[in-house]
Amino acid sequence: MSPAPGVLRSALHLLRRHWRAAYLASLAATLVNTVPDVLRQVLVWDDPRVAAAVAVDVVGFGTALVAQLWVTGAVAGLPDGGGLTPAGALRRGAGLAWTAVRRAPGSVAAGVVCGGAVSALLTVPASVAALGWHRVLGPLDSPDPGAFAVATASDLVASAVTLPFLALVLVLVAGGRRLARTPAGQ
Repeated sequence: MSPAPGVLRSALHLLRRHWRAAYLASLAATLVNTVPDVLRQVLVWDDPRVAAAVAVDVVGFGTALVAQLWVTGAVAGLPDGGGLTPAGALRRGAGLAWTAVRRAPGSVAAGVVCGGAVSALLTVPASVAALGWHRVLGPLDSPDPGAFAVATASDLVASAVTLPFLALVLVLVAGGRRLARTPAGQ
């Protein structure tokens, strides 16, 4: 049996226990990430090419990855009872993520899948309702500003909600021994 279910349960336990700090870090990263996230979309607002949509998605993945790594580094002390540590968080988060992927890629993948599923549930219905499938999957092609605002807001909510979960999964996997200290019944 894979250790992934235990890691996911432990991450949820830690998230419940340290929700204020975890979501504060997540909200900060999400708000900072909003500027490049919106700008990347606006730059190709009228561009109907699929290549432009793919380029925008690549940039979006990159900025989301940076936000995820920063949150991971910022919450790294929570399992041991520490607080948020924003100074040096990006470097620390990158190191933790690298260690976690090397140590237990299956557990990391399970965290990504679970976080991605929650994110999709929060984002896809609102985005499709506002923009339509063709704009969610392809180029924006000059959407209504109100519809774009709805889709952007759903992305922001999804990011703020899911970033701390995966961050704690990465911290737990990278820290190995911390998982053993988390009470099993909680």
